[in-house]
Amino acid sequence: MVVPLRLPQFLGIGAQKAGTTTLQALLAQHPQVFLPDRKELHYFSLHFDAGLQWYGDQFAAAGPAQRCGEITPYYLFHPQAPLRIRALLPQVRLIVLLRDPVERTLSQYFHARRLGLEPLPLEQALAAEAGRLAGAELVLRAPGGRHRSHQEHSYLARSRYEQQLARYQQWFGADQLLVRSSEELFAGSEQLWRELLAFLELDPWPLPASLRRNAGVGEAAAVELGLREQLREQLHPTYVAMEACYGISW
Repeated sequence: MVVPLRLPQFLGIGAQKAGTTTLQALLAQHPQVFLPDRKELHYFSLHFDAGLQWYGDQFAAAGPAQRCGEITPYYLFHPQAPLRIRALLPQVRLIVLLRDPVERTLSQYFHARRLGLEPLPLEQALAAEAGRLAGAELVLRAPGGRHRSHQEHSYLARSRYEQQLARYQQWFGADQLLVRSSEELFAGSEQLWRELLAFLELDPWPLPASLRRNAGVGEAAAVELGLREQLREQLHPTYVAMEACYGISW
């Protein structure tokens, strides 16, 4: 007997360093949710050439009454992900968590430093970003295409939320996108938790008491105010757009 593939009804698509680890930990505690043990499946980004059977196998253990989902923050930034998701999951619900753009930029940089992915000092890495990302979108058009700097050295580019959300708005209705600030999630907002459960069509469930936050070690606090102000100016269009479109301000 052929067993029908189980596919996700919802995706957490980003942003990176904006609370997706916390989101995974919270949703995993709801009995009506099935999430693969492995966070960040990367099917619609890095492993699209693995095939549909591979993707469906990740949800094979889900109970018949559970809603399947997966969380891969690279989906928000990957230029091919929105159309790939739309083609396979046209009715999917998409969760987008957005962190203060400057703080997210710095968090990604120091995360890359800790992992040994970034050899350059902060200001040099920011100055090198545009050159490192040149030609990335062409490479990523291939089903198994990978571009190291697009994934690892995209500090400012990943914080331009308005550009990334525009790609999703092209293919999905407003009712399929839940866009909220990660600061609200980290604060333990009961209202946001209720909104999230309603958006995913889940029964009410108490907000778990402990939040699992994939935090750094505070390196960003030492960044000089002048550089922070420069970053804020560079990311000014994002601040304006997020407040105008989603009522999110930092």
